[in-house]
Amino acid sequence: MFLADKWQDFEVLYAGSGDKCERWGDVILKRPDPQAIWACDDFKDIRPHAVYQRSSTGGGSWERRKPMPNSWKIGYDSLGKRLNFIIEPTSFKHTGLFPEQAANWDFCGKLIEDAVAEGRNDIKILNLFGYTGGATCASALHGAAETVHVDSSKGMIARAKENIEASGLQDRYVRFIAEDCRKFVEREIRRGRKYDGIIMDPPKYGRGPTGELWEIDKSLFEFVSRCSLLLSDTPLFFLISSYATELGPTCVGNVLDIVIGSKFGGKVSSEELGLPVRRMGIVLPCGQSSRWTSRT
Repeated sequence: MFLADKWQDFEVLYAGSGDKCERWGDVILKRPDPQAIWACDDFKDIRPHAVYQRSSTGGGSWERRKPMPNSWKIGYDSLGKRLNFIIEPTSFKHTGLFPEQAANWDFCGKLIEDAVAEGRNDIKILNLFGYTGGATCASALHGAAETVHVDSSKGMIARAKENIEASGLQDRYVRFIAEDCRKFVEREIRRGRKYDGIIMDPPKYGRGPTGELWEIDKSLFEFVSRCSLLLSDTPLFFLISSYATELGPTCVGNVLDIVIGSKFGGKVSSEELGLPVRRMGIVLPCGQSSRWTSRT
C-alpha cells in the first residue's frame, strides 16, 4: 500500500459505520466514506465542527455544529519542504484536497529532485485532470523547470493557482490550461511537445466539450497510449491515480506495463492508497495509484 503517513496538519481520527471523522488543521469534519464498512462507535467521543448530511434527492450539505471559518489553510512537509493548501468544504462533501495523494507528491518530488541533482535543469511535468493542484504544487516545489496543469473546470484552475500562491511558488514556471484533457493531449502531440513526467487522476465517467464519452474502463488504455507519445526520450515517471472501484491496481498497472514499460523498460508498482487511522490502528483505503518509473 502507498501510505500517506507523514501528515501533521491532517489526520483521520476515526472511520467506520459508513463515515469518517477527520482533523483538517484545527477543524474537525465528519463526512460519509463508502470504504468504511466496519462498525465504529467512537464518533460519539468527538464533537465535529461540521457534519455532512446526505439529501434524499441526491447531494447534500454541511451542518455546522461549532464556529468554523468558511475556508482555511493546512500545510504538508514534502521531503522537508513546505506546501500549503486551501481547505473549503463543498456541497459535494469534498474539501478541495485529497490528503492520501501526499504519498504520490513525495514519490514524484523525489524523482524530480534526484534528476535535478544529477544536472537536469529542464524537467517538464504534465498534470492531467489536475483538480486543485496538489501534484502541480509538489512538482514546482521540488524543482520542475515547467509544470503544466490541465483541468476542464475553471473553478479548479482558480483554486490551483491559489494553492501555488499559498505555497509561495509564484516564481516557478507553471502553466494552467482550462481545457478537456484529451483535446489538450492531441494538440500537444501535433505540436511535438515532450514531458519528463506525466500525472493523471481521470474520472470514472465524463463527457468532452462536444459530447465525447469518457468511461475509464473503456477509455483509459487508449488515452494512456496517446499520452505516451508525449514522453521525452529520458522520462522519469508516469503516474495514474483512480478512485473507480471497477478497476483494481493490477489492472491499471498492466496498462502502464504494456504501454510504457514495453517502450522504456523501468518498473511498475501498483497499490491501494491509504491513510492511517492511528487511534484505531487501521488504514482507511482511499483509491489506488499505479506508478511507472525508469529507475529500477
